[in-house]
Amino acid sequence: MFDTFKNRLEITGTLWTVTALRVSAGRSLEPIGSDLPVIKDAVGRPLIPGSSFKGALRSRLESFLRGIVGSDRQLVANPAIEEEWSITSKEMKKLKDQYKVDRELTDVILAKTDLVSHLFGSPWVASKFQVRDLTVLPDAWFGQYQERDGVAIDRDTETAADGKLYDFQVVPAGTPFEFRAVVENADDWELGLLSIGLHQFETEQIPLGGGRSRGLGVVKLEIDKMLWVDVEGNPKFLLEYLRKLVNNDETAYEDARDYKDEWVRKLIDYLNKKISETEAAKR
Repeated sequence: MFDTFKNRLEITGTLWTVTALRVSAGRSLEPIGSDLPVIKDAVGRPLIPGSSFKGALRSRLESFLRGIVGSDRQLVANPAIEEEWSITSKEMKKLKDQYKVDRELTDVILAKTDLVSHLFGSPWVASKFQVRDLTVLPDAWFGQYQERDGVAIDRDTETAADGKLYDFQVVPAGTPFEFRAVVENADDWELGLLSIGLHQFETEQIPLGGGRSRGLGVVKLEIDKMLWVDVEGNPKFLLEYLRKLVNNDETAYEDARDYKDEWVRKLIDYLNKKISETEAAKR
């Protein structure tokens, strides 16, 4: 998938916390401070791991696809349970024994890989979608965290359970984080899938972090730029792109927002084809 450069989509923007955000670093062992501090970078500013954003996005897209194509693991896998992967470890071992030529093995793996893993990756397929860790914008950060109390309730007495009081740290509402993501060598339908997922973040539909039942973790993505270049089959255009790239010339790219509708249509066509193939196989 990555032996030849074909296309690239660069996405930049700001992720705002609409409500307080809790992305926990785990229980603290410090004698003083919050029991559950948030994840911080090397200089003590809050951080949202790119894996947290990517995982939440992937989970939402998988739920959408299950509603469309059903629970067939060849179409929608569950990365948390190996038995529900599109290709398990045992199945991969058999494929390696069966296909000795790398190109043939790769083609079979891609044919058996579920839809989301084509874009987000799997143990056998590299991810086309990369998200940087989201760092807080320094000019808008004044070092202010909020401390909140939590308690476990005894189900018999409906009061606070002994020894179950704790406090946790949250990032205040209105905190901006820098968002940067890159997609390379993606098919049109995969870009359509990504467009739908990002729209969920743009419309505050995907929460992040813990304490969601408390109302925490509502975020809003504001995309500033979507820069797109497609050089597949055009070596002269690739040379021109590389020349502009080293000079930081953004005219090397097109505005990807002009292609979003087309990408989503390609996704719908692709899914309709998959549905037809699945129904035909059942007959």
